[in-house]
Amino acid sequence: MGEEKTPVPVKGPANVPEKRSSSGEIDVFVRQAKAVAATRAAGGRLILALDATMSRQPTWDLACTLQAQMFDAVGQTGGKAGPLGVQLVYFRGLGECRASKFVNDTAALKRLMTDIACQGGSTQIGKVLAHALRQTATQKVDALVYIGDAMEETLQDLAVKAGNLGLRGVPVFVFQEGRDGTAENAFREIARLSKGAWFRFDRNSAATLAKLLTAVELFATGGVKALEARDRPEDRLMIEGMRGGGSA
Repeated sequence: MGEEKTPVPVKGPANVPEKRSSSGEIDVFVRQAKAVAATRAAGGRLILALDATMSRQPTWDLACTLQAQMFDAVGQTGGKAGPLGVQLVYFRGLGECRASKFVNDTAALKRLMTDIACQGGSTQIGKVLAHALRQTATQKVDALVYIGDAMEETLQDLAVKAGNLGLRGVPVFVFQEGRDGTAENAFREIARLSKGAWFRFDRNSAATLAKLLTAVELFATGGVKALEARDRPEDRLMIEGMRGGGSA
């Protein structure tokens, strides 16, 4: 992704006396600035991270379908909580790890996601967690969703990053494909330390998980209170998962 250029100050005509604002104009500006700040704070920011290594190829289409359904739901379940900004992150191959910008219109993210092809390589979960920490240091990230099936890194390193995300209020919601024991142990620990939740992801639970993804989206815009207020089965399951660190 290209970097955004710093805006260049616009210069006015030379020798024009500076116009001083009246106290009334200043009051109006302050009120407007506060309203804009409140609007921005009311929305949420969600990172959706994908393991796109070759082991996920058999269920990649199913995962993309579920994630696309979540994108379709963005903005529909937030209600008064405000718009949700979503960033897509994925890793694959030999050290390739990419991130999109945060966007409210998720149609472009859907296209990007469906164009991703799985490639052989090792997991890069540590990079994903470190990226989330950097992002929330700049502007608050409300939740991180991670979908994967393996873990080939040092758990201690991942645990430190997950704990730091928890301290900064960024829960990690991990959706695990398959039943790899090493991955499950790591994913449950990441969820626990970040105060998120762990869920099993397979074809048999596709319908439930699609709803859980929309519950994550609602949480990112309104927190636990929004889940409690809507009180659907997936919302209760999400809250239960956050309290217990996971659900089989």
